[in-house]
Parts: sequence; C-alpha cells; structure tokens
Amino acid sequence: MGLGEQTDVANNAPLTIDQRKQKWREFYDMSAAPKHVFFIGYDDRSISAGPQPYAELKRKRIEHGWDFYVNRREQAEWLDDDYLPHIAMWTGTELFAEAFGCPVHRYETGNPCAMPLIHSVKDIGKIKMPDLSSEPLARVFEIMDELHRRDPAALLMMVDIQSPMDIAALIWEKTNFYTAIIDEPQAVKDVAHMAAELLIAFHDEWFSRYSTEFIAHYPDYYFYDGLTLSEDEIGAVNDEMFCEMFLPHLVTLSERYGGIGIHCCANARHQWPHLLKIPNLRMLNLVQGPAVIDEAHKYFAQHCGQMHDCWQGNVGPEAMLARYPKGARCVVRVPAESKEQAIDYAARMRELCG
Repeated sequence: MGLGEQTDVANNAPLTIDQRKQKWREFYDMSAAPKHVFFIGYDDRSISAGPQPYAELKRKRIEHGWDFYVNRREQAEWLDDDYLPHIAMWTGTELFAEAFGCPVHRYETGNPCAMPLIHSVKDIGKIKMPDLSSEPLARVFEIMDELHRRDPAALLMMVDIQSPMDIAALIWEKTNFYTAIIDEPQAVKDVAHMAAELLIAFHDEWFSRYSTEFIAHYPDYYFYDGLTLSEDEIGAVNDEMFCEMFLPHLVTLSERYGGIGIHCCANARHQWPHLLKIPNLRMLNLVQGPAVIDEAHKYFAQHCGQMHDCWQGNVGPEAMLARYPKGARCVVRVPAESKEQAIDYAARMRELCG
C-alpha cells in the first residue's frame, strides 16, 4: 500500500500523504481548537547539499531534486511525523533581481547574490519590466516541468520568493535605496510595483502549470493555497514607512492568492502589530534569539501558525513542547540523532500532540 492510500492509524502505521495534508489544513483552521504539527529532524546524510543555481548545473539540479524526493518519500514510509515529501530545488535570493538585469556575484560555496543595477534615482531608466521568458525564470520552469512530469502528484518546493520591496532593495544599491524611501518615495514605489507585477505573473504561471499546493522554500511547511515570501528589510524602517511602502503589497498578494506565509530574519519587533494587519496571515517564521521567539509565540498565538528558528539542541519531545504557550499552534521540530531515536520521538510526539 502506498503513502497516498488510506491506512488504519490504529495499526501505528505512518500517516498517509493525504492524512498529513489534512492535519495541516486543520492546523491552519483558526476557527478550530489550536493544535501542533511536528517534524522529526533526522537526516541520514545520504543526500548531499544541492547544486548551486547556475545554468551549467541544470541537469545536476534536476537529478538532485528527484533524489531528495525519493529519499524523503522512503523516509515517510517508516517515520510517522507530519512532514510532507516533496521535490526540492533550492534557489537564491537573486532570482527575480537577476530577471530585472542585475549582475550576479558567484561564490565558491553557497548561493549567489544579486548586485545592484541602479545606484540612484537617475538610473531608474535602466529598469525594464521582464517577462517569464527571462533566462533565470525560464530555467526554473524548465527544471520544474521535467520534475513534475516524473511524478505529477508530487509536491514541489516553491522558489525563494522575496517581497516586492525586498526585490527593489536588491535592484537598488542599499544605502541609496533607504535615503530614496525618504527623498524619492514614488520612485521606490514604482520599482517595487514592477517587482510585484513580476511576482504575480510568476505565481499565476506556477499555479496554472503545477498546483496551488506547494512546500515553502524556507522553512519547509505545506501550503494548499496562498503564497510564501521573505520580508527582511522591515527591520530597517519605521512604522510609517512599513505601512506606506511594504504593507500594501503584502495585503494585495495575500488577498489575490488567499493567504500568506512570511519569513523574516530581521530584528523587526516594532512591526509585529502591523503584520497583524495582513489579511489571512497563515504562517510566520522569525529568526531571532530565544527571548524574542518566546514572546512571538505568545503574541501571535491567536492569529496564525508559527514555525520559528531558535536552536534548542536535542532536548526531546516533552521539553520541546513545554516551551509553547497554551493556545499557540506551532510547527514543532524535534531533532533526532539516529533512525531509532527518530521513530521513538515520532511515537511520543504523536501521543503528546493527539
């Protein structure tokens, strides 16, 4: 019997793919009682890190994405957590900025980064609206088309989506970008609007080719509709700038696609009240220290799912769950050091989470 088929949960068999998806849908249902979903963080090291996102490595990226999916699909046959196997293709933050014409800096290891194309408002004329035939975007669809053909039912990992303002901040030299927010706000809005239009075109095409179901690029949570993105520049702006320059795009995108998940690794505690203004904020991922994360768990408990980054070590299921306040709905990631420990932790978590 395959993972996509129904099994008898009473037999302690791992949940099927369909059952795991249903658990995620219940997790996101804010009208229902809060519950957690959980991942057991076990890696058997049989899959190496993915190739860098360069054109000459296209074939390697395809095969790595497929091998990753097969490995995680096999793991789901014996590990009873809520993780959903998926075809992964990691991309860098440069993807959409490169489509606008930004040069790209390569590193020997790690992902590349976009270099600014414009350095002042006088350079705005250099920005041309790209379409999906732009080489970096076309390459993404070529790779995903082949992987999707291999298993049309498989979930796909979304590319690394930056917010419209974050894309504008990649295109525009950073120090001048921030002064332009004050001195030339309309010019900044124009560049961000172009980025938003490209994101809409990209998502419309992605969802029409594949599915509205996907796994977020980071962290790897499941969405059945909506979109996910990184919003990292908000730590450097005040409340007024956020509400004028950033918030309208987040509202528009969430309303268009039916929900939004946001990653933010900036020190942006002052923007938390404004994040709650985004309709259907479904998932929030913050990368901060333990005190901030503990505060976030309480602050957002009644508003959205949470999957924050704050390393706690291998403390086990009971200690991990004790950190979350009553009423919060969180993705709990419990690291395991062996297959045997992973199986044991999954059984304990399944009992503790209900």
